[in-house]
Amino acid sequence: MLIDTHCHLDAAEFEHDREQVIARAQDAGVDAIIVPAIDRHNFSVVRQLAHAVPGGAYALGIHPICVPRASDGDLEMLEREVEASLGDPRFVGIGEIGLDFFIPELKTEAMRERQERFYAAQLDLAVRYGLPVILHVRRSQDILLKHLRRRPRIGGIGHAFNGSFQQAEQFIEQGFVLGLGGAMTFERALQIRRLARRLPLESLVLETDAPDIPPAWLESGSRNEPACVVGVAAVLAELRDMTVPQIKAATGANALRALPRLERCLVGASVG
Repeated sequence: MLIDTHCHLDAAEFEHDREQVIARAQDAGVDAIIVPAIDRHNFSVVRQLAHAVPGGAYALGIHPICVPRASDGDLEMLEREVEASLGDPRFVGIGEIGLDFFIPELKTEAMRERQERFYAAQLDLAVRYGLPVILHVRRSQDILLKHLRRRPRIGGIGHAFNGSFQQAEQFIEQGFVLGLGGAMTFERALQIRRLARRLPLESLVLETDAPDIPPAWLESGSRNEPACVVGVAAVLAELRDMTVPQIKAATGANALRALPRLERCLVGASVG
């Protein structure tokens, strides 16, 4: 299976041609697209979109960049929405959550503490309901790991991973697979490409993060889209001296292992 494990298909950039974007993904052989929420305002949007896309799935969470405008009431709403979604075969976990210590306004002491509070609350939510998480990991690997170690094993996906090899191993020990996308396709991305070569294949999944992080073959500033995950698979195959079918099979199986509920939404829903 070819699975885009991280795609913001609800983004405004797709407003005028979303159906064509989905059709191109289908034509390219993409079997599943996971659409994570970022705050309370798109919980229902990602749910509806996942149901409208063959092989579509969604996660619910509050993204760290949305923490400045979020309230404790948003966390309460998130739990209600998660509880209501447990019977939905398209719902796969808690996400996108995590920490971002790269954006300047999120790096102040007060905002770092606030991010950690929201992250910890959402990890606790995942533990309560036995769900995996989709993590936003940017300049925050060690703090993310600190909170994970304090809880029972949660697991999930470390999205757009760009840490050290040692940090990658620690996330894997916590039950995570790591997402590789457009950044890996650039020859100058030496660290990410080293991870792509050296990490165990069973610890890797494919993603686009569309409309963001366009791959090397698109012009700078161009919009990314889920069909590009085909090219991401090809680059990973080249880096590991494998065939594209081997990469598709392995990373698809890894995604299903990391997000066990995903298999339910794929029964009879292949878009390949």
